[in-house]
Amino acid sequence: MLNGDGLRVVLWVAGCSHGCKECQNPITWDPQSGLEFTDAERKEIFTELDKSYMSGITFSGGDPLHPANVAGVTALAKEIRAKYPEKTIWLYTGSLWEEIQDMEVVQYLDVCVDGEFEIDKKELHLKWKGSSNQRVIDVPASLRQGKAVLHQD
Repeated sequence: MLNGDGLRVVLWVAGCSHGCKECQNPITWDPQSGLEFTDAERKEIFTELDKSYMSGITFSGGDPLHPANVAGVTALAKEIRAKYPEKTIWLYTGSLWEEIQDMEVVQYLDVCVDGEFEIDKKELHLKWKGSSNQRVIDVPASLRQGKAVLHQD
């Protein structure tokens, strides 16, 4: 429930080039670390998403938009959007919305939390993000308006 709205499936990916100071998950920076994502893991995600009480999926890491991840995350997000149009898809990235808004994966997202974690801007009361520079973005509204629109909870 800390990785987006409601009860969620979370896929943590390996590979991140941002290297944020005091990152909560530096073990995920190396794209060669972690476990291989196989058909068994894919099936497990879909089994969990089949449950009516699951709100959706969150892609986190590492960085789902790292070059080692973006193709696989895009394909999986596209498949999930087609199979579960009522479920929400969230994605956390150290990149800024303005840098990623034209990527294919964005069209399948509901919410994107953007920006690098900055330890000097860390605030414990923030919802769904670790530092005040990060934004929780309503992706469909942002695509319609052509600018980052903040998600309203």
